[in-house]
Amino acid sequence: MNDAKKETAQAFARLYEIMRTLRGEHGCPWDKDQTSVGLRRSMMEECFEAIDAITSGDAAHVCEELGDVFFNVIFQAYLYEETGDFTVAQSLNDICDKLIRRHPHVFAESEGKSEMSGNPRSADDVLGQWESIKENLEGRKGDSVLDTVPQGFPPLLRAYKMLKKAAKKDKSRLTAAEAGATVSEKLQDVAESAKVVQAAKSAPDAEPFTVSGGNEAVNAAQLHLEEVFGDALFSMVNYARLLGVDPAVAMDRANRAFYERFTAWEKNSGL
Repeated sequence: MNDAKKETAQAFARLYEIMRTLRGEHGCPWDKDQTSVGLRRSMMEECFEAIDAITSGDAAHVCEELGDVFFNVIFQAYLYEETGDFTVAQSLNDICDKLIRRHPHVFAESEGKSEMSGNPRSADDVLGQWESIKENLEGRKGDSVLDTVPQGFPPLLRAYKMLKKAAKKDKSRLTAAEAGATVSEKLQDVAESAKVVQAAKSAPDAEPFTVSGGNEAVNAAQLHLEEVFGDALFSMVNYARLLGVDPAVAMDRANRAFYERFTAWEKNSGL
């Protein structure tokens, strides 16, 4: 075993033992009180913090945040080990087996060789082979290709993933130019729907709302505006996809740029 491999194995074993100690008889009251459901938010937050560190380009910060992600993963897995559902080792071996099975072009012992049609020549070929193994060999084919996209994803990410899945199955693909034209059409629908809302409101400068006490005309108009605005956002996600842009990443960059501009304005204006 080379030094890096040995050091990694020792570090993982150390983390596992620390987890056992924290949950043990003389462990930490907080750690002993946690449940897998209760730790969902912590896992989500740590993943976002790791992504934030990666985006910032600060390797030392990435190292720290990935450590937090590792801890949350081992924490979750160990809780299931305690209840006898599965062990940490089983979870690790499951992902190892899956990676070997889905990379038959790399591992000679892979069960996925039955789904190969020659060696993949590109990343797209690899992804196609991956999906074929997933659906045919592992039996993960649902009623719809969209069923594989978790409903718990943030809406922007879910829209992007569903559109990517749909594009693999639907060969009558839109071009980027056509998608851009659709965006323009949807934005026009939004503008027209917004006019209807304003015409129905008694106070033109009122805050946006979905339900108004007793004013059915405003309710219907506002709900329709919400629907067409959603259509416009969805068409923007598709446009981004066809341009090779991940909309969630683009939105994150826009958020960061806004933060920098606004905080600079606050500082300069003395507010």
